[in-house]
Amino acid sequence: MTHDISHPVEIGPRRLQGLLGLPKNRADGLVIFAHGSGSGRHSPRNGHVAAGLRSAGLATLLLDLLTPEEEQDRANVFDIPLLAERLDLATDWAARAAETSELTAGYFGASTGAAAALVAAKGSARIGAVVSRGGRPDLAGDALDRVRAPTLLLVGSLDDQVLDLNRQAYERLPGEKELVVVPGAGHLFEEPGTLDQVLRQAVLWFRRHLAGDDR
Repeated sequence: MTHDISHPVEIGPRRLQGLLGLPKNRADGLVIFAHGSGSGRHSPRNGHVAAGLRSAGLATLLLDLLTPEEEQDRANVFDIPLLAERLDLATDWAARAAETSELTAGYFGASTGAAAALVAAKGSARIGAVVSRGGRPDLAGDALDRVRAPTLLLVGSLDDQVLDLNRQAYERLPGEKELVVVPGAGHLFEEPGTLDQVLRQAVLWFRRHLAGDDR
């Protein structure tokens, strides 16, 4: 049973709603989540991954990148530069907040949120790692060629089109990278056991690149 602590936070002039989660003991890094289209800080899948990351000694920030009013315009959901700008804002906030200012930050992006994470990470030395779950890295465009942060692409074996897009994106990423295909998983990783495989891979990647170990 985990005994981590989560509490609501508000970020930026738009008062973006987030949940900052801290592990029971000292945190070794911070993972900021970029949710996919139509999802937010209460996403059960990302919540499951976040709880597992906290159990592994990492702080987490689950964040709504859009306000409820902005979500009414579907174009905003696919506005990758806007979402990346909000991620950058959250990273600035974390660098100033007392509980997270000393932690190296990484991004966990799902679907379109993965593209936003890669755009926000491009050319940045302060992002220690990126993990994409069923992501659309192709939507990051030319930013792919400038991502220096170690990047892990996780894709379900049944998600044929997205798998092809991730293979193409993998070839363009210039830094440390890995592409892991999760057997029997579809786009949402709803199949039994597949999300736990995502969690295991994410823990290893973030612990290695944010905390400096191979746990």
